[in-house]
Amino acid sequence: MATIVFLHAHPDDEASQTSGSMARAAAEGHRVVTVFATNGDHGESPADLAPGETVVERRRREAEASAAVLGVHRVAWLGYADSGMTGWEQNAWDNAFARADVEEAAQRLAALLDEEAADILVGYDWHGGYGHPDHVRVHAVAHRAAELAVVKPPRLLESTMNRDHIRAGIAQARAAGLELDEGFDPDAPMDDGNPLGEPEANIHWQVDVTPWLAQRRAALAAHASQATDIEGFLTMPPEAFAAVMGTEHYIEPGRPPGMVRGWWLTGA
Repeated sequence: MATIVFLHAHPDDEASQTSGSMARAAAEGHRVVTVFATNGDHGESPADLAPGETVVERRRREAEASAAVLGVHRVAWLGYADSGMTGWEQNAWDNAFARADVEEAAQRLAALLDEEAADILVGYDWHGGYGHPDHVRVHAVAHRAAELAVVKPPRLLESTMNRDHIRAGIAQARAAGLELDEGFDPDAPMDDGNPLGEPEANIHWQVDVTPWLAQRRAALAAHASQATDIEGFLTMPPEAFAAVMGTEHYIEPGRPPGMVRGWWLTGA
């Protein structure tokens, strides 16, 4: 059995990006660890915060609830602050993850990789999927941490979004008469000016997580405080949710070109 560490920028990113693979790995008996780089303190502040309760406290509890749904064995935190989107004043705050020294952050992660004797580390693609400063930093920190790990240098994977798959899915949904956000275009500039994710030609793994759609939906629901993002997923008709969330995509640096429709834990 393998130990897999997933590095995510904020609590709720795991639910929208890799929760299917996390649930699948856990169901197959592998040890799954989620590491959050930031505490998500610049997320939405829900109206039902209790007196004295902070956004950070709420999001930590939501992360634990999501982990329980997915079968995650451990949740860990690197201890950085949420940097906000590109251009926000929080980008320049002292403890913002986007400003973190890559070597220092990677050492924190590498210590955890060594503690877990991790076999696999999952980070993000080169621009974090859509250019969020914290997501971009995840990419750099994951790569460096994989180099620094001593006990067992992990196999490295990068979570990404298949731009071609998304474009085709949008076209099919609209042809079927489903109502979608007319302003969303995966080829349009995202937070860093680049289009969403990566083209299929740059992707190595397409993972079928259809049997774990219920867990994916429940993990998203666990992060209810982040209503603007989460409700967009949870209000999808079942067929649209399955089309969007039924597969996950990964890049494996150093692997020859060509996308395999299979499971990166078994190679098939």
